[in-house]
Amino acid sequence: MNLNATLFFQMIVFFVLGWFTMKFIWPPLTKAMDDRRQKIADGLAAAEKGKADLAQAQARVSLMEAAAKTENHARLAEAEKQATSLIDQARREAEAEKARILAQARQDAAQEVQRARETLRAEVAVLAVKGAEQILRREVDAKAHAELLDQLQAQL
Repeated sequence: MNLNATLFFQMIVFFVLGWFTMKFIWPPLTKAMDDRRQKIADGLAAAEKGKADLAQAQARVSLMEAAAKTENHARLAEAEKQATSLIDQARREAEAEKARILAQARQDAAQEVQRARETLRAEVAVLAVKGAEQILRREVDAKAHAELLDQLQAQL
């Protein structure tokens, strides 16, 4: 066998194989690599977008937490203020009720003292009449001396 002819046929087979590879094998292979490269790039872009969205969401959550804390503190302060107001109002109402009860008690006591005085005056008048009756040993006419007894009762 001739070495030149073998080299020539090997060259022809090599070029046919190169042409066949470049015509039918290489384009789908490069297309698959480009598609894969594009998917990887899209995945990386989506990951970056996800990171940015996560950062924005965390910022919104932080703002919402701060707003909730502020609102919570405001509500607590308002509740404390309202509780203090209710306590003060109850204290004022209790003081007013106390004053009313004391005034009523004083008025009742004054009426009782007045009734007791009237009762004592009447009893003293009866006792005075009985004492005068015993001293004089005679019956005293109550009708005749009613005016005298009323004056005596008024003086006592």
